[in-house]
Amino acid sequence: MDLEQNKETARAYLDLAFNARRPMEAFDRYVGPSYVQHNPHAPDGAEASRKFLGAFVERFPQLRLDIRRVIAEGDLVVTHGLMKLTDAERGTAIVDIIRFADGKIVEHWDVAQPVPDDPANQNTMF
Repeated sequence: MDLEQNKETARAYLDLAFNARRPMEAFDRYVGPSYVQHNPHAPDGAEASRKFLGAFVERFPQLRLDIRRVIAEGDLVVTHGLMKLTDAERGTAIVDIIRFADGKIVEHWDVAQPVPDDPANQNTMF
């Protein structure tokens, strides 16, 4: 298992899907047919998740994802980033957990936390 290759693939997938605004191409290129989705707002399965992602990206024309960290262990890659749906908002801290098999993304979990206006400390979320 090539951890660096998996990290590069995860970053390329997220960048193509969100920043280049080509989610369908990203899904077709990087996701395997046995894809399992754990996000409770997205449907399971490769084709249903592909359509969901396409509609999500289309709904937010200013959407940007700034990946700040990429960590790999075993068959998992974890990314930590800032997603902004509009230029004006503070954004949401996003952690994506992606499982790989045979070089393809086959499983996905994520957690999201809005960046607060008035945090209790000055450490930032990143």
